Amino acid sequence: MTHYKNVVAMLTLLAGMAGAVVAKTEVSQRSGGKLPDGSAVEVYTLKSEQIEVQVMNYGGYVLSIKVPDRTGKAVDVVLGFNDPAGYYAANHAKGNPFFGPIVGRYANRIAHAKFSLDGKEYTLTKNDGDNTLHGGPNGFHNQLWTAHIIPDGVELKYLSKDGEEGYPGNLSVTVKYTLKGNELNIDYSATTDKDTVLNLTNHSYFNLAGQGNGTILGDELKLNASRFTPVDSGLIPTGELKPVAGTPFDFTKPHTVGERINANDEQLRLGHNGYDHNFVIDGGGKELKEAAEVYDPASGRVLTVLTTQPGVQFYTANFLDGSIQGKGGIAYPRNAALCLETQHFPDSPNQPDFPTTVLKPGSEFHSTTIYRFSAR
Repeated sequence: MTHYKNVVAMLTLLAGMAGAVVAKTEVSQRSGGKLPDGSAVEVYTLKSEQIEVQVMNYGGYVLSIKVPDRTGKAVDVVLGFNDPAGYYAANHAKGNPFFGPIVGRYANRIAHAKFSLDGKEYTLTKNDGDNTLHGGPNGFHNQLWTAHIIPDGVELKYLSKDGEEGYPGNLSVTVKYTLKGNELNIDYSATTDKDTVLNLTNHSYFNLAGQGNGTILGDELKLNASRFTPVDSGLIPTGELKPVAGTPFDFTKPHTVGERINANDEQLRLGHNGYDHNFVIDGGGKELKEAAEVYDPASGRVLTVLTTQPGVQFYTANFLDGSIQGKGGIAYPRNAALCLETQHFPDSPNQPDFPTTVLKPGSEFHSTTIYRFSAR
């Protein structure tokens, strides 16, 4: 009898453990109002036992991520606006900060808004001086995606038509946001009917102390990158892969973000007196690799970034200056957050030595990025 009770107890324990592992994420949907053209905005809430994420179909924006600290107190750790109308207004104003959207067709910058492919030159829409940035003013961040609920999350689809913002090919894009426990998974896939270039990312601004709560200069950052891509005055890569050793760009061991941000360094000056650079992930570009870890000593919150992409753009919100009012009417100052945008390298279509961003008919682009949250 004792043996039987032990077996039952063990089976009950195992069942409980299995239940904990496969605990489902609750996914719900609500109206987010309408765009000026009458299109309906839908907001999706993904809720696990640990964290809660909100995403909308307009621009694929991550609206909020609520994460507990070491005491269990949860706060929203991404910058943004009070409602979808705020994101729409930012997309149609000068100096759009890109608070959390899907970015494409080409994330980051393409020099002179031009590139050549298969012997033909393509001219893109300029929205960053002489360059194109984040797909142009009507990139993926400014489009209404088709969305539907899937297990543990939401799937977004968009057809970028041939010639949109100057890019060739009809590009079918699918982005899945799924939440499992303490991990927000972002899976990107795309196909095309004509040779094209593609670089997709999410552009969330993280402040692990809570959005609107000071700066990220005291956060400890580790980047698994022994090289980065230096830039010119237009923030376009020079083509060099420069070792970080002996420079303020060496985060191979943890450093606080603000420790060397004011160092006498030309690359920091070119980055608008801060970090706005692509880091080459060691061993990155094929399988899932840990790219970065951020730790906020005050709250204990930790963000670990894993990706199949070869690069990650580390940006310290150098262009914020307090003029943008975000959630709760809070003015976001310089260095109010940091971005870790997993990506292929900026200006790759014009840099033959960089990993290719060309997508051809018959092939499928696929990448995965995971934002893992914890506390210590």
